[in-house]
Amino acid sequence: MSDMPNMHDAEPIPDAARAEIDRLMASGDLFRYTASENAPVTLLEAEFAQMMGVKYALCVSSCSAALFLSLKALGLPRDARVMIPGFTFAAVPSSIVHADCVPVLCEVGDNYRIDIADFETKLDSVQAVIISHMRGHTSDMDAIMALCNARDIPVIEDAAHSLGTTWHGQKIGTIGKIGCFSFQSYKLMNGGEGGVMISNDPDIIAQAVILSGAYEHNWKKHKGPRGENSTELHDAFARWQNKLPLYNLRMSNLSAAVLRPQLAEVPRRITDGRRNHDHVAAQINASPWINVPDKLPPEDRAPDSLQFNLVDMSDNEVKAFAAEAEAHGVKVQVFGQSTDNARAYWNWQFMPEMPDLPQTRAMLMRACDTRLPARLTLEECDAVAAVLIDAAQTVAGQVKAYGT
Repeated sequence: MSDMPNMHDAEPIPDAARAEIDRLMASGDLFRYTASENAPVTLLEAEFAQMMGVKYALCVSSCSAALFLSLKALGLPRDARVMIPGFTFAAVPSSIVHADCVPVLCEVGDNYRIDIADFETKLDSVQAVIISHMRGHTSDMDAIMALCNARDIPVIEDAAHSLGTTWHGQKIGTIGKIGCFSFQSYKLMNGGEGGVMISNDPDIIAQAVILSGAYEHNWKKHKGPRGENSTELHDAFARWQNKLPLYNLRMSNLSAAVLRPQLAEVPRRITDGRRNHDHVAAQINASPWINVPDKLPPEDRAPDSLQFNLVDMSDNEVKAFAAEAEAHGVKVQVFGQSTDNARAYWNWQFMPEMPDLPQTRAMLMRACDTRLPARLTLEECDAVAAVLIDAAQTVAGQVKAYGT
């Protein structure tokens, strides 16, 4: 166990952040709207939008806040029904409830992706859709967008885990009407907390900016593409001035100063994260007790962790596997068996409606999750894979001969 890598810590903050942090600490200028222009949050928004190839970005306090603001900016009526996959984080249905809407859950398969047949069956009963690319796994966005576009149902992408992933070469988060990302510590960009929403729709962004807490005329400090004063954006701001309630969901300049130097690190983190994931996945897939679901063909992932399913194990064996792996230095979470896990839908007791999702429940009872930081070396990845394979073999007994 002493030879195992440190899989807990996030990546260190780049040294380039320190000078700006020191400047902010000396000035006390941490509020995003204090500076007349070029505040760190303003610059981060412009740079993130440019990286993603969209017109507008709004940095906020969390991805949950971004999802909430997205729903409010869509102008959905009270009690509007919003579909989400049954495999997501509790913050997603929470954002829907906070927006005075009703979450509707659809089934997810054992590959962690939306069951398109169940999705289509329920689609005519909803007014909006949030697609959670949970743990970075992309559902069939071709089918989803075709079904939603045919019904004029807006799609929000919850891309908290998917910064850097592409679908047919298009960046995840830019396929739907709105994309939302997380800057929590274990995500590709680490601000400790924080989030961002992106869109090409000036009316959506204008509403979200005001709702987030741009009181009086602070919205004038929000710019269009490449920092330009966008006429269409400012016209939208003028339409919504004083007509929306204000929430305090802003990002601080200090968070932005931590995040901005990490934009340059994104390509390297994507490459290293994919390398580590695929390296470990190839090894553990050789075990008859472990299965790593294949990605869909149009998807190029940017993994920030590793998920796999346990095969032919009882509930007790699944628990014993997690304990055995942890005893040898690899913390494994079984989504459906970890106490009060916020990713197991039956623990969301705040839900106004609790569906029966037998397919999703069965998947969650065998689906495992472990951190696999991009900073690990291949030798460290080998050690992680060995622990997982040995734990499965120890718990499940002698390896079965294939074909028996």
